[in-house]
Amino acid sequence: MQTNPNHTSLVALGDSFTEGMSDLLPDGSYRGWADLLATRMAALTPGFRYANLAVRGKLIKQIVEEQVGVAAAMRPDVITLVGGLNDTLRPKCDMGRVRGLLEEAVETLAPSCKQLVLMRSPGRQGPVLERFRPRMEELFVCIDELAERHDAVVVDLYAAPSLSDPRLWDVDRLHLTAEGHRRVAEAVWQTLGYDPEDAEWRTPMAATMPPGWVARRTADVRFARQHLLPWIGRRLTGRSSGDGLPPKRPELLPYEGPAA
Repeated sequence: MQTNPNHTSLVALGDSFTEGMSDLLPDGSYRGWADLLATRMAALTPGFRYANLAVRGKLIKQIVEEQVGVAAAMRPDVITLVGGLNDTLRPKCDMGRVRGLLEEAVETLAPSCKQLVLMRSPGRQGPVLERFRPRMEELFVCIDELAERHDAVVVDLYAAPSLSDPRLWDVDRLHLTAEGHRRVAEAVWQTLGYDPEDAEWRTPMAATMPPGWVARRTADVRFARQHLLPWIGRRLTGRSSGDGLPPKRPELLPYEGPAA
C-alpha cells in the first residue's frame, strides 16, 4: 500500500451505510463516511472528483445491476464497495447467490480502478447481530478471499469493538451516528495509506452510566413503533426504503465537501 497517496477520484457503491444514514445534515440530507472521506481526499488534490451511487435498502443484486457497471465505466482511482449485508438480514437468504454476485461485482470493479476497497461491516451489540452473525461472518470470509484474489484492500470494521458500542448507532439501531461515520471515514483513510488524523478511531468511547430500566423500555417501544414495524411491513410487501430514490451523487464531478 502506497504511503500518502495522491488519488484524484473516488466512486462509492452500496446501500444506506454508504449513502450516509443516519449522519443527518441541517438541510435534511445525509453526509456519511464516504462524503467525509472524499472531503479529506479533495483537500489534498485540486480538481478531485467524487461520485456516490449508493441508495438505501439495496440488495447485492441491485448493486450489481444498477451501480457496478456505471462505476466501472467511470474508471476512478478508488472504488469502495460495501454490499450484501442487507441480504444477510432477510429471513430467506441464499448465501451462495450472494457470494456469486459479490464475486461478479469485484471481478468487474477491480480492473476498472487503481484501488478497490472492500469492508467487513461493523456490527452493533444486541440480539439482532447474534441472530444473523453466522451469515455476516460467511459474507466477510468471502470478502477476504475476493480481496486477496483481486488485490483489493479490506477495511475491517467488524473487528473494532469501538464500533459495536450502541452509542455510535442511531435510534433505528441499523445506522451509525455522525461520530460512527467519522470513525469509519478515518478507518478507510488509513487503510488507503494516508497518515492518520485520528490514530484512536478503534478506541472505545469513555464509559458512562447506562440508562435505567424505564429509559431502555421507552427506547425499545419507540424503536419498535418508528423503525421495526415499518421495516417488517416493507419486507412483507416486498418494498424497500430506497424504492424510487436516485443515487446521492450519480456523476463523477469535482468535489470540495458537504455542507457543514
